[in-house]
Amino acid sequence: MKTINRLNREFFSQDFSEEGPYAEWLERYKAIACNYARMENAIAVLSDMRDNASYIYYGGFSQMLGMGRNRKEGRLPSIWEEEIFRLIHPDDLSGKHLQELRFFHFMKHRPKKERSDYYLASRLRMRNATGDYVPVLHRMFYIPGPCDDTLRLALCLYGPLLLDIPGQCVIIHSASGHIVELEKQDNTRILSARERQVLSLIDKGLTSKGIAETLSISIHTVNRHRQEILGKLQVGNAIAACRVAKELELI
Repeated sequence: MKTINRLNREFFSQDFSEEGPYAEWLERYKAIACNYARMENAIAVLSDMRDNASYIYYGGFSQMLGMGRNRKEGRLPSIWEEEIFRLIHPDDLSGKHLQELRFFHFMKHRPKKERSDYYLASRLRMRNATGDYVPVLHRMFYIPGPCDDTLRLALCLYGPLLLDIPGQCVIIHSASGHIVELEKQDNTRILSARERQVLSLIDKGLTSKGIAETLSISIHTVNRHRQEILGKLQVGNAIAACRVAKELELI
Protein backbone atom coordinates (compact mmCIF):
# COMPACT_ATOMS: atom_id res chain seq x y z
CA MET A 1 0.00 0.00 0.00
CA LYS A 2 1.38 3.40 -0.97
CA THR A 3 2.19 5.98 1.67
CA ILE A 4 -0.35 8.36 0.17
CA ASN A 5 -3.08 5.76 0.75
CA ARG A 6 -2.03 5.44 4.37
CA LEU A 7 -2.17 9.21 4.72
CA ASN A 8 -5.72 9.14 3.36
CA ARG A 9 -6.65 6.54 5.96
CA GLU A 10 -5.08 8.60 8.73
CA PHE A 11 -6.64 11.89 7.64
CA PHE A 12 -10.16 10.74 6.80
CA SER A 13 -10.61 8.36 9.74
CA GLN A 14 -10.46 11.22 12.23
CA ASP A 15 -13.64 11.81 14.22
CA PHE A 16 -14.59 15.21 12.85
CA SER A 17 -17.18 17.09 14.83
CA GLU A 18 -20.02 18.75 12.95
CA GLU A 19 -20.50 21.31 15.69
CA GLY A 20 -18.85 24.66 16.25
CA PRO A 21 -17.97 27.75 14.22
CA TYR A 22 -16.31 25.77 11.44
CA ALA A 23 -17.15 28.01 8.45
CA GLU A 24 -15.83 31.18 10.10
CA TRP A 25 -12.72 29.34 11.31
CA LEU A 26 -12.02 27.98 7.81
CA GLU A 27 -12.34 31.44 6.25
CA ARG A 28 -9.79 32.78 8.72
CA TYR A 29 -7.21 30.17 7.68
CA LYS A 30 -7.97 30.67 3.99
CA ALA A 31 -7.09 34.33 4.49
CA ILE A 32 -3.87 33.34 6.29
CA ALA A 33 -2.88 31.04 3.39
CA CYS A 34 -3.61 33.79 0.88
CA ASN A 35 -1.51 36.27 2.87
CA TYR A 36 1.44 33.87 2.97
CA ALA A 37 1.30 33.61 -0.82
CA ARG A 38 1.14 37.38 -1.22
CA MET A 39 3.77 38.36 1.37
CA GLU A 40 6.32 35.61 0.68
CA ASN A 41 5.60 35.09 -3.03
CA ALA A 42 5.07 31.46 -2.07
CA ILE A 43 2.64 28.86 -3.34
CA ALA A 44 0.23 28.20 -0.46
CA VAL A 45 -2.08 25.18 -0.29
CA LEU A 46 -4.62 24.84 2.53
CA SER A 47 -6.03 21.31 2.65
CA ASP A 48 -9.28 20.49 4.44
CA MET A 49 -9.27 16.86 5.61
CA ARG A 50 -12.92 16.87 6.59
CA ASP A 51 -14.22 17.97 3.21
CA ASN A 52 -11.39 16.46 1.08
CA ALA A 53 -10.75 19.82 -0.57
CA SER A 54 -7.88 22.29 -0.96
CA TYR A 55 -7.58 26.03 -1.43
CA ILE A 56 -4.55 27.12 -3.46
CA TYR A 57 -2.97 30.56 -3.76
CA TYR A 58 -0.11 31.50 -6.11
CA GLY A 59 2.69 33.93 -5.30
CA GLY A 60 5.46 34.98 -7.66
CA PHE A 61 7.40 31.75 -7.10
CA SER A 62 4.82 29.91 -9.21
CA GLN A 63 6.09 31.78 -12.28
CA MET A 64 9.61 30.51 -11.60
CA LEU A 65 8.14 27.02 -11.85
CA GLY A 66 6.44 27.82 -15.14
CA MET A 67 2.95 27.81 -13.66
CA GLY A 68 1.92 31.10 -15.28
CA ARG A 69 1.14 34.58 -14.04
CA ASN A 70 -2.65 34.47 -14.01
CA ARG A 71 -3.47 31.05 -12.63
CA LYS A 72 -6.94 30.63 -11.18
CA GLU A 73 -6.92 30.44 -7.40
CA GLY A 74 -9.52 28.82 -5.22
CA ARG A 75 -11.00 25.48 -4.26
CA LEU A 76 -9.80 22.11 -5.57
CA PRO A 77 -11.82 18.89 -5.05
CA SER A 78 -8.95 17.00 -3.36
CA ILE A 79 -6.43 17.42 -0.56
CA TRP A 80 -3.68 16.38 -3.00
CA GLU A 81 -2.27 19.18 -5.19
CA GLU A 82 -1.43 17.02 -8.23
CA GLU A 83 -0.31 19.95 -10.38
CA ILE A 84 2.39 20.75 -7.85
CA PHE A 85 3.30 17.10 -7.27
CA ARG A 86 4.13 16.71 -10.97
CA LEU A 87 6.91 19.27 -10.55
CA ILE A 88 8.54 17.54 -7.56
CA HIS A 89 11.41 15.14 -8.22
CA PRO A 90 9.93 11.59 -7.97
CA ASP A 91 12.44 10.54 -5.29
CA ASP A 92 11.57 13.58 -3.19
CA LEU A 93 7.81 13.14 -3.63
CA SER A 94 7.73 9.66 -2.09
CA GLY A 95 9.87 10.94 0.78
CA LYS A 96 7.58 13.94 1.23
CA HIS A 97 4.55 11.74 1.83
CA LEU A 98 6.40 9.57 4.35
CA GLN A 99 7.61 12.70 6.17
CA GLU A 100 4.05 13.98 6.39
CA LEU A 101 2.87 10.64 7.82
CA ARG A 102 5.59 10.76 10.48
CA PHE A 103 4.82 14.40 11.25
CA PHE A 104 1.11 13.55 11.57
CA HIS A 105 1.91 10.93 14.22
CA PHE A 106 4.28 13.35 15.96
CA MET A 107 1.52 15.96 16.15
CA LYS A 108 -1.17 13.52 17.32
CA HIS A 109 1.01 12.78 20.35
CA ARG A 110 1.39 16.46 21.26
CA PRO A 111 -1.08 18.13 23.66
CA LYS A 112 -3.64 20.10 21.65
CA LYS A 113 -2.50 23.44 23.09
CA GLU A 114 1.04 22.82 21.74
CA ARG A 115 0.18 21.71 18.21
CA SER A 116 0.16 25.18 16.69
CA ASP A 117 3.79 25.64 17.77
CA TYR A 118 5.27 23.06 15.39
CA TYR A 119 5.84 22.92 11.67
CA LEU A 120 7.69 20.67 9.25
CA ALA A 121 10.46 22.05 7.02
CA SER A 122 12.03 20.00 4.25
CA ARG A 123 14.17 20.37 1.15
CA LEU A 124 12.64 19.39 -2.18
CA ARG A 125 13.73 19.53 -5.79
CA MET A 126 11.15 20.98 -8.15
CA ARG A 127 11.25 21.45 -11.91
CA ASN A 128 11.35 25.09 -13.01
CA ALA A 129 10.15 26.76 -16.20
CA THR A 130 13.24 25.62 -18.15
CA GLY A 131 12.95 22.01 -17.01
CA ASP A 132 15.78 22.11 -14.47
CA TYR A 133 15.39 20.98 -10.88
CA VAL A 134 15.88 23.74 -8.32
CA PRO A 135 16.05 23.53 -4.49
CA VAL A 136 12.78 24.40 -2.78
CA LEU A 137 11.81 24.90 0.85
CA HIS A 138 8.59 23.09 1.75
CA ARG A 139 6.90 23.98 5.03
CA MET A 140 3.88 22.22 6.48
CA PHE A 141 1.60 23.09 9.37
CA TYR A 142 -1.13 20.79 10.73
CA ILE A 143 -3.91 22.92 12.18
CA PRO A 144 -6.11 21.54 15.01
CA GLY A 145 -9.86 21.71 14.61
CA PRO A 146 -11.68 24.40 16.60
CA CYS A 147 -13.90 22.13 18.68
CA ASP A 148 -12.42 18.62 18.67
CA ASP A 149 -9.14 16.71 18.87
CA THR A 150 -8.60 16.39 15.11
CA LEU A 151 -5.96 17.84 12.82
CA ARG A 152 -8.46 19.21 10.36
CA LEU A 153 -6.35 21.47 8.14
CA ALA A 154 -2.87 21.26 6.65
CA LEU A 155 -1.10 24.31 5.25
CA CYS A 156 1.73 23.66 2.77
CA LEU A 157 4.04 26.44 1.59
CA TYR A 158 6.46 26.16 -1.33
CA GLY A 159 9.20 28.74 -1.95
CA PRO A 160 12.87 29.04 -2.90
CA LEU A 161 15.39 27.49 -0.52
CA LEU A 162 17.21 30.66 0.52
CA LEU A 163 18.90 29.21 3.61
CA ASP A 164 19.76 25.56 4.07
CA ILE A 165 18.23 23.50 6.88
CA PRO A 166 20.01 20.87 8.99
CA GLY A 167 19.05 17.51 7.54
CA GLN A 168 16.67 16.66 4.74
CA CYS A 169 13.62 17.27 6.90
CA VAL A 170 13.18 18.79 10.36
CA ILE A 171 10.42 19.63 12.82
CA ILE A 172 10.73 23.18 14.16
CA HIS A 173 9.19 24.60 17.30
CA SER A 174 8.37 28.09 16.09
CA ALA A 175 8.38 29.73 19.54
CA SER A 176 11.70 28.36 20.82
CA GLY A 177 13.52 27.60 17.58
CA HIS A 178 14.19 24.05 18.81
CA ILE A 179 14.84 21.68 15.89
CA VAL A 180 14.16 17.94 15.73
CA GLU A 181 15.45 15.97 12.75
CA LEU A 182 12.52 13.92 11.53
CA GLU A 183 14.74 10.97 10.60
CA LYS A 184 15.79 10.79 14.27
CA GLN A 185 12.30 11.30 15.65
CA ASP A 186 11.16 8.53 17.98
CA ASN A 187 7.99 7.00 16.48
CA THR A 188 7.90 4.15 18.98
CA ARG A 189 5.07 5.70 20.98
CA ILE A 190 2.66 4.97 18.14
CA LEU A 191 2.60 1.36 19.38
CA SER A 192 3.20 0.08 22.88
CA ALA A 193 6.29 -2.00 23.63
CA ARG A 194 4.17 -5.17 23.73
CA GLU A 195 2.45 -4.31 20.45
CA ARG A 196 5.83 -3.80 18.76
CA GLN A 197 6.92 -7.14 20.19
CA VAL A 198 3.83 -8.88 18.83
CA LEU A 199 4.20 -7.21 15.43
CA SER A 200 7.86 -8.20 15.22
CA LEU A 201 6.89 -11.85 15.77
CA ILE A 202 4.11 -11.53 13.17
CA ASP A 203 6.72 -10.24 10.74
CA LYS A 204 8.82 -13.34 11.46
CA GLY A 205 5.89 -15.52 10.40
CA LEU A 206 4.63 -16.72 13.77
CA THR A 207 0.95 -17.56 14.17
CA SER A 208 -1.15 -16.23 17.02
CA LYS A 209 -0.63 -19.53 18.82
CA GLY A 210 3.13 -19.31 18.32
CA ILE A 211 3.21 -15.71 19.56
CA ALA A 212 1.15 -16.67 22.62
CA GLU A 213 3.58 -19.45 23.47
CA THR A 214 6.64 -17.26 22.87
CA LEU A 215 5.37 -14.41 25.06
CA SER A 216 3.55 -16.62 27.59
CA ILE A 217 0.24 -14.87 27.03
CA SER A 218 -3.17 -16.09 25.86
CA ILE A 219 -4.25 -16.27 22.21
CA HIS A 220 -7.09 -13.90 23.14
CA THR A 221 -4.53 -11.32 24.29
CA VAL A 222 -2.52 -11.79 21.08
CA ASN A 223 -5.64 -11.23 18.96
CA ARG A 224 -6.48 -8.12 20.97
CA HIS A 225 -3.00 -6.75 20.31
CA ARG A 226 -3.43 -7.54 16.60
CA GLN A 227 -6.61 -5.48 16.42
CA GLU A 228 -5.02 -2.58 18.30
CA ILE A 229 -2.05 -2.62 15.92
CA LEU A 230 -4.27 -2.54 12.82
CA GLY A 231 -6.30 0.32 14.28
CA LYS A 232 -3.32 2.42 15.30
CA LEU A 233 -1.53 1.98 11.98
CA GLN A 234 -4.80 2.38 10.02
CA VAL A 235 -4.30 -0.73 7.90
CA GLY A 236 -6.47 -3.71 7.06
CA ASN A 237 -4.15 -6.67 7.55
CA ALA A 238 -0.95 -7.84 9.21
CA ILE A 239 1.14 -7.68 6.03
CA ALA A 240 0.34 -3.99 5.59
CA ALA A 241 0.95 -3.40 9.31
CA CYS A 242 4.46 -4.85 9.05
CA ARG A 243 5.20 -2.74 5.98
CA VAL A 244 4.03 0.49 7.63
CA ALA A 245 5.86 -0.32 10.86
CA LYS A 246 9.12 -0.87 9.00
CA GLU A 247 8.82 2.46 7.18
CA LEU A 248 8.17 4.18 10.50
CA GLU A 249 11.04 2.18 12.03
CA LEU A 250 8.80 0.64 14.69
CA ILE A 251 10.20 -2.86 14.08
